[in-house]
Amino acid sequence: MTQDETDRVRIFDTTLRDGEQSPGISLNVGEKVEIAQQLARLGVDIVEAGFPIASPGDFEAVQAIARDVHGPVIAGLARANAQDVDAAWNAVRDSERPRIHTFISTSDIHIVHQLQTTREDVKGQARAAVAQARALCDDVEFSPMDATRSELAFTAEVIQIALEEGATTINVPDTVGYSMPDEHAAMWRELYRLVPGLAEVTTSVHCHDDLGLAVANSFAGVLAGCRQVECAINGIGERAGNASLEEIVMLLRVREADHGLWTGVETREIARTSRLVSRLTGYQVQPNKAIVGRNAFAHESGIHQDGVLKERTTYEIMDATTIGLEQNEIVLGKHSGRHALRRALEELGFEVTGAALNVAFKRFKEVADKKKKVTALDLEAIVSDEMRQAPQAFRLESFEIEASSSRSPLASVRVELPDGAVADGSFTGDGPVDAFFSAINAATGHEARLKEYHVSAVTGGHDALGEVTVLLELGGLLASGQGVSTDILEASGRAYLRALANALAEAGPVAEAERHLEGADEAARTPTP
Repeated sequence: MTQDETDRVRIFDTTLRDGEQSPGISLNVGEKVEIAQQLARLGVDIVEAGFPIASPGDFEAVQAIARDVHGPVIAGLARANAQDVDAAWNAVRDSERPRIHTFISTSDIHIVHQLQTTREDVKGQARAAVAQARALCDDVEFSPMDATRSELAFTAEVIQIALEEGATTINVPDTVGYSMPDEHAAMWRELYRLVPGLAEVTTSVHCHDDLGLAVANSFAGVLAGCRQVECAINGIGERAGNASLEEIVMLLRVREADHGLWTGVETREIARTSRLVSRLTGYQVQPNKAIVGRNAFAHESGIHQDGVLKERTTYEIMDATTIGLEQNEIVLGKHSGRHALRRALEELGFEVTGAALNVAFKRFKEVADKKKKVTALDLEAIVSDEMRQAPQAFRLESFEIEASSSRSPLASVRVELPDGAVADGSFTGDGPVDAFFSAINAATGHEARLKEYHVSAVTGGHDALGEVTVLLELGGLLASGQGVSTDILEASGRAYLRALANALAEAGPVAEAERHLEGADEAARTPTP
């Protein structure tokens, strides 16, 4: 069947912007580029790479993505002011397909209490920002923030101004997840009536999940005529998160015969992208999460199991292979060499050469000596673990933990510090992990507090790689870290040290922002669409 281009829904991924604003997520530049490259393999149309004015680190990451990631449009977010627009353009200008995405609130609750200004001033700021952006870039997106709690006639007036100044995409966000599907569709129908020029540009939905309706509202907007959906991998984002990319994409695919809409997403990359984002952000995917949860294709009921064994479609409306869940075949053994490892990594989408390949090969051999068979999922975890280096990296050199039922555990560690020095630390605790983390605090000289600790298996079996995620607090900042090993305690130490390094890296821009109360600091506090 020939697919009509007018029925194509473009996927705008905001994992690296709205998603990264989730509490505890602190990605470094390399991790953001890695995710962006995977999003390109996934086939998303637009990658919103970040909020360049927010911090020097965010600017650097957006600029690196613009230069290194090919295929998708690369967008940078900007408030409706000259400084933000300039920063966004300077960050994305080297992209093959740059976009500036600028926004300002149109709801009275935001105008009065947050912006402390007037409707007339909002119209003036919107006009100036879009005009400035359009003079710099051919591709400009405009969003009236908190539109679903705005007076519709005023929102339409601001949208008309944006169109007059050359905006090429109009996104109308449900910023606080307040809308319901029927009223969301009605809002769009009325906007098309009030602003006839909307029919000449791309219209977009951006819905939050505060009432659990982000995907439903996004779909309602698409059925009303929108042809861009703003969403995030695993649904991560501010508060309850964004519309889940995998859910909206598979909804469009599975029911395409009924609604006639389609996307250009390579769905077989969905599972891998979900795992990568979960691993790097430290945000675990809930077991019953639609599409990518570990139970999404599991059947516990005997009746269900019997039906699926006889005919898969009795209880499954989609095939797990369409999202890449079958990609766990055995790929290497303990006697495999560098060439075999490199080829296997290339098949998984990793381009690892030179010194990086040597590091990955050394780690592979360590794992292969403990596991008889190394799967694709194992390789993903190993390589991601080795590539994950924070700007202020620590390295776990050795550890020893004495534990018994008759006395408190005692942990001793040796840690290589960011400056190359080696430090030792010892401490007791309520359990082996508590003692281990306290000993790391003693060695590094930082009093971090553990907030969350999660352990999961990368694959099945008694020799499975363990993946540990740690969320800690340091100086009021939350940061996460991950570690992978066949030894859960080693994985725990790696995860804790990475979370500590991420917290210290985040503390730098925050301290700088506190010294300069304009620009980055204000941007960091500004709600976004």
